[in-house]
Amino acid sequence: MTLKEIAQKAGVSIATVSRVINHANSNAASKATQDKIWDIVKETGYTPNQHARGLKMGVKGNIPNNIEIACIFARVDDLEYDPFFIIIMRAIEQEALAHGYSLRYSFSITDLLNTNKTSLFSNHSASSIVVLGRFNKKVLSTLASHYKHIVYTGLNILPLKVDQIVSNGHGAAMMAVSHLIELGHRKIYYIGERKDEQRYTGYLEAMSTVGFKESDCFAVDTTMSSRGGYQATKKLIEDKKDFTALFCANDVIAIGAMKALKEHNIKIPDDVSVIGIDNIDTVQFLTPMLTTIHIPLEELGKMTAKMLIDRIEGGHQLPIKMELPYYLVKRETCAPCRKP
Repeated sequence: MTLKEIAQKAGVSIATVSRVINHANSNAASKATQDKIWDIVKETGYTPNQHARGLKMGVKGNIPNNIEIACIFARVDDLEYDPFFIIIMRAIEQEALAHGYSLRYSFSITDLLNTNKTSLFSNHSASSIVVLGRFNKKVLSTLASHYKHIVYTGLNILPLKVDQIVSNGHGAAMMAVSHLIELGHRKIYYIGERKDEQRYTGYLEAMSTVGFKESDCFAVDTTMSSRGGYQATKKLIEDKKDFTALFCANDVIAIGAMKALKEHNIKIPDDVSVIGIDNIDTVQFLTPMLTTIHIPLEELGKMTAKMLIDRIEGGHQLPIKMELPYYLVKRETCAPCRKP
């Protein structure tokens, strides 16, 4: 497959394909066109010639071509239904490919811990791996026995000696809950995972600013999924819990929570305000549109790929932690509290 053939399949110029693939330039074409080009690239297995690219850009020395890397989803089993990690993985894949690396292998945490599937890690050529989502020392030890280079990305800063590209989930949660507090809400439920989850600790810290202790706070421990958000919110309603706002640990939880509220004729935001974290594309098409904390998902993926490549090519030796910014996106699901 050549650039010309990719251009023909995508219905664009060769120059556009070259700018998208070789420079990973977000301004090279519309997002839809870029996605179409990358789908063709992935389908055909095309890899840029890094030696030719290096000569064109004036880079001296040996440039690796088509080095394979792996990716593991540390927080989920059903990869198809987790847009947060899928968006990050796609950005990693595109950035890696633009530098002559191929993301060839993807696993879940279940695969890693399943002793019957150890051949998955020993029978491929990848010596470097990206970890999506938080993990512990036990998982790190297992990964280190199979991979030379490990880079992590997610919303939790880990007490581990590995390269980390994060957007601070603790701070994002504080921003979300503080917004609800500013609107007069105090009966704010947290919906999501709590164990080792910094979004939960951020919720607690924000609530402490208005006099709440952890024992006073309202929380429902549930899976980080739409189903989890739906079932948790439905139970809150059926148990007649008193709440005026829901802070959902991610947007897919919020989507499920909103469905449960609507089914019980609870108006959003008149009766209950809802806020999430991530700002995935879907939430701006909900009715009402979800207020959320924007996490730079594509940038997390791109910087993770660059960090791993720099590590592979000897650019740095010590573990590096890099934090990317987040911000509040005000839409239609939050309003001043009307209840005492």
